[in-house]
Amino acid sequence: MSEIDLSSVEVASTVDARGSACPGPLLEAKKGIGKVKVGEVLEIYSNDSGTRTDIPAWSKKVGHAYLGVVGADGYDRHFVKRNK
Repeated sequence: MSEIDLSSVEVASTVDARGSACPGPLLEAKKGIGKVKVGEVLEIYSNDSGTRTDIPAWSKKVGHAYLGVVGADGYDRHFVKRNK
């Protein structure tokens, strides 16, 4: 599998969960994924450290593709592709 350039990923929707503590970012991601079509990408902003493990684990569990994370200024940008 080739490395994806996350800076060029086309995002269908963005959830801003900055300032929200666990499990807030995960709950926001669960709501947000329902707003994008299959094959589209949801971007989640979070500054909660637990999100780095929660979002990939949730993505795998429910069958979506976790594309990765990019560090931004004081927060992380997570990318999840809806698969079903």
